[in-house]
Order: sequence, then C-alpha cells, then structure tokens
Amino acid sequence: MNNATGEYADVKNLLEILVTNMIRGVCGPILIAALFVSFPITSIAQAAAPGAVPPGDPATRDGQHDFDFSIGSWKTRITRLQKPLSGSTTWIKMEGTKTEHKIWNGRGHLEEIEADGPTGRMEGLTLFLYNPKAHQWSQTFASSRDGTLGSPMIGTFKNGRGELFGQDTFNDKTILVRAIWSDITQDSHKFEQAFSDDGGKTWETNFIALLTRVKGARESE
Repeated sequence: MNNATGEYADVKNLLEILVTNMIRGVCGPILIAALFVSFPITSIAQAAAPGAVPPGDPATRDGQHDFDFSIGSWKTRITRLQKPLSGSTTWIKMEGTKTEHKIWNGRGHLEEIEADGPTGRMEGLTLFLYNPKAHQWSQTFASSRDGTLGSPMIGTFKNGRGELFGQDTFNDKTILVRAIWSDITQDSHKFEQAFSDDGGKTWETNFIALLTRVKGARESE
C-alpha cells in the first residue's frame, strides 16, 4: 500500500471516530485539534483525492526546448494570401531566408526573416519566449515597415505540433490569429498562419512557409 492510500485510510478512520463521538456528544476541541495536528489540511486534501499529482511533480511537461528544432539558418518558400478575409484567392510567392538563435538556454528564441517577391521585400523579427510556470510559449512579431511589436500569440506543443493563438486587429476589426508548426523534421518544417473573424468558428489560412535547413548551418547546442 502506497503512502497516499495509507494516509487516506487513516484519515477515514479518524473522521469516523470524530463523527461517532459527535453523535454521542463527547467530541470536544481536543479531538478536533488532534486530528489536524496529526494530519495537516494539505495532507487531508491529498489523501481525500487519490491519484492527485504529488507536490513538486509538474502537472504539465516541460516544453522549454520545443522550438529547438528551429535553431539555425533556413531557406524559406513563402505563399501568402494577397488580401486576407476578403474572399480573395490570389496568392503571392516569395523566396527568402530565416535565421534563428536561442537565448536563456532555449527558453527564448530570436528569429530574423528576409524574403523577396513580386510585391516587394519583407523583413521580420520574431521573439519567442517560454513561460516555465504556465508551460506555454509566446510569439511576438515585428515588421521593419513600422518597427513595432504586434500582439503576442500564446500556446503549446502537443504530439510534435505547435499551436499558438492570439487576438489582433485587421482592417479595423478584432480578429483571432492562429499559428501552426507541423511536419517537423531535423532539416525541414512547415509554418502556417490563419485568421478568424467569427470567433474561431472558421479559419482562413493566409500565410504558408516551407522551410529547409541550410546545409551545415545548424547552431551548436
């Protein structure tokens, strides 16, 4: 019998004694005090809930290295929707590079993107930060066009797939934004961005990037 089961049985027996004595009218503060001195409130709560996560054991896995696959230099092939949330089906193709470095032993990443296409040049900077208490990542993007940080997206990785969500403004309307990392291998991965203007009922993908690692450009761990 494990400790949690033993504590549960002992507490159950003491509670039965307490109830019996209350019925007989002989229960006093001494018995109540003895109960909580022997078994503090935290122990009683844990014993009353068999299977509860023991103190110190994380309820969620540590994901601070989830973005390590993206470290290094990459070639990127981008396809983006020219006019999102307008019914447009015109896609623009771009070619470029992405470089990503880790900071804080992997709990932060800094990404630089440069790409060119028929509509001009794109330069972007992305900051990824890991919250070890919430077990969540945030992604905040800035474009060289305005030099300001956008609204962060927040989320996690599950089964090798990352999904982050956020709220932003597009064409003066509040929308939801979703970012997905998938098809992850050592030398390739896929990134997708989608918008929703109906509270997440439907999503329109407007940005797809297929990334291939530059040979020999992996950053040392």
